[in-house]
Amino acid sequence: MSFNKIAVLGLGKVGHLAAELLVESGFTVTGIDARDTKAGFATKTVDLSDTAALKAALEGQEAVLSCLPYHLNIGVSTVAHGLGLHYFDLTEDVPTTKHIRELAKTSKGLMAPQCGLAPGFVGIVAADLANQFDSVRSIKLRVGALPQNPTGLLGYAFNWSPEGVVNEYLNDCEVIEEGVLKTVSAMEWTEAIYIDGMQLEAFTTSGGLGTMCETYLGKIENLDYKTMRYPGHVQLMNFFFHELLMRENRAEAGRILTNAKPPVDEDVVYVHVAAEGRVDGQMRRKEFVRSYYPVEIGGKSRTAIAWTTSASVVAVIEMVRGGALPQQGFLKQEDIPLKPYMDTRTGHYYQIGHRARHA
Repeated sequence: MSFNKIAVLGLGKVGHLAAELLVESGFTVTGIDARDTKAGFATKTVDLSDTAALKAALEGQEAVLSCLPYHLNIGVSTVAHGLGLHYFDLTEDVPTTKHIRELAKTSKGLMAPQCGLAPGFVGIVAADLANQFDSVRSIKLRVGALPQNPTGLLGYAFNWSPEGVVNEYLNDCEVIEEGVLKTVSAMEWTEAIYIDGMQLEAFTTSGGLGTMCETYLGKIENLDYKTMRYPGHVQLMNFFFHELLMRENRAEAGRILTNAKPPVDEDVVYVHVAAEGRVDGQMRRKEFVRSYYPVEIGGKSRTAIAWTTSASVVAVIEMVRGGALPQQGFLKQEDIPLKPYMDTRTGHYYQIGHRARHA
């Protein structure tokens, strides 16, 4: 049941930090990247798009965590499945997840995609809130990874993968509306949200719900996921992608946006998850609202988006190693219990890295 050897693919900010957290939690880690990387754990330089080279690099491992761009994960998951390894990733890409679900039907290990912040952590929180009701009317998930001190009209900085951001802004979004499973366009259904007195706007983006629509269809009336940004952002992004037709060249769109709004060190991750339903016949609303800021890990300050994403997947990996989660098949994020997750060594960062809203 227990395992110890894990390969981390992709040693960018998130992957490198995830590897460090896994080392802290007692795993034997091998970091694999297309570039030569120096680290406090074993590393290999491998062309990760070369299936044969990747398979050779993963021989002898017991699990693999992919922190690679989503388009590489179909290949990685297929190799991991063939080797009988546990597989984890951070993808928000729906077709990639569907491929992994097919693999999970015959897997020897656990196939666990979507283990990041959203999808991932927020789905675990949402399911925990939903479980506190006798019947649930709605679940609303809202997440925003933002600069603390925004500048310009966009009020944004690309601390996350530009490919991932462009994908979620353009791909269609699954929702449940009035009990019906629907597909809606991204960057719509705009609403105002206030966290710690800060006004934000929220709008539909793809992938953040993971498998929740399937899980809750027929059980609740309304379910949706939205990204939060500073006011005015979504109008400008609609202009950029649709009026200027940048949607027709996603790679170039990502390059332009990252060049204009490079990453910052002082960021914040806002999480606003709310569920409504009945308890003892009375309508109630329960909320989980947090503002996560950079924290120090391993003697270095880590951005909020890096540690919230890395800690999320490492906490899941710890639970699988400890036998608290299935060892085979497909793992849905909403099936992960929140308290044991938060009580893991790495999940504990979610308890110390935030400033909670005070009533």
